[in-house]
Amino acid sequence: MSWARKLLGLEEAKALAPPRSWLGSEGGVAEPPSGYAGQVRAALGNPVALRAIRLVAEGLSSVKLSAAGEAHPAVELLPPALLEQLATHLLLHGNAYVETGLDAGGRAATLWALRPERMQLETDARGWPLGWIYRVGGHVQRLPVSGDAARPGLLHLKAFDPLDDHLGSGCVGAASEGVALLQAAGRWNRSLIANAARPSGALVLDGEDGPLSAEQFSRLREEIEAGFQGHRNAGRPMLLEGGLKWQSLSLTPAEMDFQKAREAAARDVALAFGVPPMLLGLPGDSTHANYAEANVALWRLTILPLLNRILDGVSRHLSVWWPGLMLEPDLDLVPALWADRERLWRHVGAAEFLDEDEKRAMLGWAPREGRAG
Repeated sequence: MSWARKLLGLEEAKALAPPRSWLGSEGGVAEPPSGYAGQVRAALGNPVALRAIRLVAEGLSSVKLSAAGEAHPAVELLPPALLEQLATHLLLHGNAYVETGLDAGGRAATLWALRPERMQLETDARGWPLGWIYRVGGHVQRLPVSGDAARPGLLHLKAFDPLDDHLGSGCVGAASEGVALLQAAGRWNRSLIANAARPSGALVLDGEDGPLSAEQFSRLREEIEAGFQGHRNAGRPMLLEGGLKWQSLSLTPAEMDFQKAREAAARDVALAFGVPPMLLGLPGDSTHANYAEANVALWRLTILPLLNRILDGVSRHLSVWWPGLMLEPDLDLVPALWADRERLWRHVGAAEFLDEDEKRAMLGWAPREGRAG
């Protein structure tokens, strides 16, 4: 009945419905944004995806670096802020680009991370790369694919994509479906909060006097809006007259199963970024016995492989100025890995067939002074 739809605010609710970019015509989840920028904005606007990204990027940037166990000028070129940028670009886009600045002596002095969505690769007729084009607004900068110490090329770090010869594939595309569902669920919950303060049911005219007059309709609507809508009036009893009766509406099976679908979407987002769901506060995870083991899994399966990819690429790039350079993480300073390190120390220390220098070598330490060679 049209008067009942107007009275209950169903006509006005259409204006408050979530955007069609997230919800379909029947209230179902529509296709997520197809572009990288839209997918990143959606991920950064979702608490599960945002926390997963920061767990990986901030954990990676907290690692102390060295070159062959010693301090090196190249280590200063990779501050934590730059490591966090590179990790975030690789995680989301699958590609990270680094431009090198030289000092007056012709040696690498600064590394800049460039945004991957602004980069375009030029290729020849056979598909071989010719150069990179970096666009910022109306400014266009051309960067070489490779170079030498006097004119270094652009450093390109990427995650493997079997369908692309030159570019990598990130995680934000795989997580976009789950993020879209979580965004739709958030808007759905907000609508429930906005509307649940009014009675969850329908007013039924149980009489033979025909439909309500305009005056009766206006008065009834004003009484409902003043006395029953809003959080302050939640739960107030409704007094009905004139043949009106209240008919409660029950939840559908789809609404009752809504929370499970939301939790499954959150777990899919965590899985796409390589973060154990337990670390994001998601229930129902029994893969890891406790929080400590989940933290170790995050480092072993996600953070360290990503860090090794970055350090290997940067080391090869900087070896033009420092031949043989190999940047390494100091894993002894990572609290999440102390339990594994303790087990290694215990096993190596109990090996009676090894001398002291062999044990130190297995632990990654140099021989004692005066005993080398």
